Amino acid sequence: MALALRSAIGSDVGRRRSANQDSATAGDRLLAVADGMGGHAHGEVASALTIAALTTLDDRLPDDLGAVDLLAELGAAVEDASNRLAAHAEQDPDTLGMGTTVVALLFDGTHLGLAHVGDSRIYLLSGGRLRQITHDHTMVQQLVDEGQITPEEALTHPRRSVLMRALSTDHPPEPDLLLLEPEVGERYLLCSDGVTAVLPDHVVGEILASFPDPDEAVAQLIALSNEGGGPDNITCVVVDVVDEPDAQPQGRRIVGAAAEVADLL
Repeated sequence: MALALRSAIGSDVGRRRSANQDSATAGDRLLAVADGMGGHAHGEVASALTIAALTTLDDRLPDDLGAVDLLAELGAAVEDASNRLAAHAEQDPDTLGMGTTVVALLFDGTHLGLAHVGDSRIYLLSGGRLRQITHDHTMVQQLVDEGQITPEEALTHPRRSVLMRALSTDHPPEPDLLLLEPEVGERYLLCSDGVTAVLPDHVVGEILASFPDPDEAVAQLIALSNEGGGPDNITCVVVDVVDEPDAQPQGRRIVGAAAEVADLL
């Protein structure tokens, strides 16, 4: 069975931030979210540069990705993003120390390649069950893995936002890479922690299951995150796996800082 992707994308500054440091893109085969960090060190630049590096995959890879190594290409794109951050910091020392998370999916018609650095997440809704596919690169997740705290304690831990891995100007990238086999009817969510810091997984799952239209699901995730206080920028991409005859090409869409800092793209 030939597969295709149908997606929706959205980004919002939230209720407490003055600027959006998230960036995201969604297309027919590449989807990605980057959550910039660094405050005055220009997290919005870091996320925009990262999305720019990832979108080169769409521009340079052949139409038929059947013979392409998805994970090798994603790994190379993440390394390219890291190099772009370092080069930009050399030219503009004010941006030294900027960084970003990133989650990305690359689709070849049969498989999805996944790349992940940081605490932005990818979820899968399949058979009515929500599952987090990525594993947060955070201090509290490490404490949970070591059995020092419980998952419930991690939700309110004072250092829950401390990252153990991210794309930055002074560290080599260490992405997690994973190959997935999507099936018709499955739904994926890529999101920044502006969603997950506010909405528990069961609420995220309810939204994804209750709104068949991806655009409506994105709108609800953003609205409820803001209703919950909107403490951070909110960015998400909802992706449905569909039969190819039912799919209409959607083209590349870019939101957040990457859409505003166009000269970097």
